[in-house]
Amino acid sequence: MGNTESAVVQKRLVRFRPDERPVIEGVFDSLQSTSSSSVPPEKAKVLHIDALKITMGKMASDSMIMRVFEGICSIDPGVLLPPGGGVSREQLVIFLADALRGTAEERAPLVMAMAHGTKTTVTADQIREFLEDLVSAVVQTLTHRGRLRGWRPDRMGHGAQGVTLLAEQLCSELKTSDQNMCDVACLEDWLFRVSGVSTFLELLIGEGLNVGLTSRPPPTLLPQCRAAPWTELRCVLDIPLLMFLTSQLPAGHTAPWRLLFSTDLHGESFTRLVGNCKNRGSTVLLVKDTKGHIFGGFASHNWEIKPQFQGDSRCFLFSVSPSMRVYTCTGYNQHYMYLNQGQQTMPNGLGMGGQHGYFGLWLDSDFGHGHSRARPRCTTYGSPQLSGDEDFTVDTVEVWGVGVPPEEQEQDENKKSVLDTDLEVQAIMEMTGKTLHSQGLREPQEDDE
Repeated sequence: MGNTESAVVQKRLVRFRPDERPVIEGVFDSLQSTSSSSVPPEKAKVLHIDALKITMGKMASDSMIMRVFEGICSIDPGVLLPPGGGVSREQLVIFLADALRGTAEERAPLVMAMAHGTKTTVTADQIREFLEDLVSAVVQTLTHRGRLRGWRPDRMGHGAQGVTLLAEQLCSELKTSDQNMCDVACLEDWLFRVSGVSTFLELLIGEGLNVGLTSRPPPTLLPQCRAAPWTELRCVLDIPLLMFLTSQLPAGHTAPWRLLFSTDLHGESFTRLVGNCKNRGSTVLLVKDTKGHIFGGFASHNWEIKPQFQGDSRCFLFSVSPSMRVYTCTGYNQHYMYLNQGQQTMPNGLGMGGQHGYFGLWLDSDFGHGHSRARPRCTTYGSPQLSGDEDFTVDTVEVWGVGVPPEEQEQDENKKSVLDTDLEVQAIMEMTGKTLHSQGLREPQEDDE
């Protein structure tokens, strides 16, 4: 494939399975074949940016492709590079290994180069611009590869704004110096803590350069969307926001998302909101006010009508616009979720965090009004005021079911044999030679997709 003799290259190739190493080394030849056939023989040992533009053109902007090229060029392969510029086979192999299987320490210099920094420092603004290009490329890649999993960007929120907001959110996790600068150690710490950046980079490089590795399929960044009425719906969510929220949900929340309520479809009715959302499993609530602020909350439990608080510490509040942030529980109290209707002595409405009359997020039963009161912070979640005004007017409300619906949970439990729930009994029967007759009589499990 290229007889790569560099010790640095050989060390990187060890990260891949034996059957994957020819794939990694073969990327160079594949890219070379896409470029002009009139390449002089003396230049056939290097790749130029036109090869990347041909391969990645439908998945990334020219500026992002240039960033990738500069990242590859920044690699020191440990061997003499061909004269005349361009990317050598050794540089590409090392870049692929670090981008796809590298540590934070190895990826930090790549990000430094792709963000147009020097060899030692980069500004926060340069990182933010790099992230905007990267997030935009990830959205393009998911679209081009047909991996939107039922979502319709043309019927969703303003994607360009979502790209900017998600890039700013990721950049906000940087621990820069007083001069807003970041060195390699700062980038290492950031990449170690904020896994999303490496995941995005892995998706773009793997898909953009057609690196097919059977041991690690492309990361799934979006949940499946189940039967949303897209012809009638204009969704508050956009793809970058969806990627962000999905990454914040507790482990195990991989069920398809399903629309439970939207003011676009169901009107401004609190009774309809409650009827559509109660006892439907965990949910994501999104609110847009008339000042353009978008915010919401994740409810870990069924919504139930009762005068007590409910839920648990997995609940959280979040802001989308003007900034994308998540606010998790502080432990100060257990006022996670509240839903009441038709009571004369208790507040009627839907709330999350804080206390009666002083919620982090509140929708009044007199639909169309709410508040977000936090002076200076919501006691339950530590969130600031999420809405444009403390007492806000609702523009749009949207609720998505994000957990397994209770009725499906019951069906799954009814299908289980006693052997499924008592593994000790199953093990004893197998050791004594008993045949598990019921195993062969079960209906095959069907996938959701």
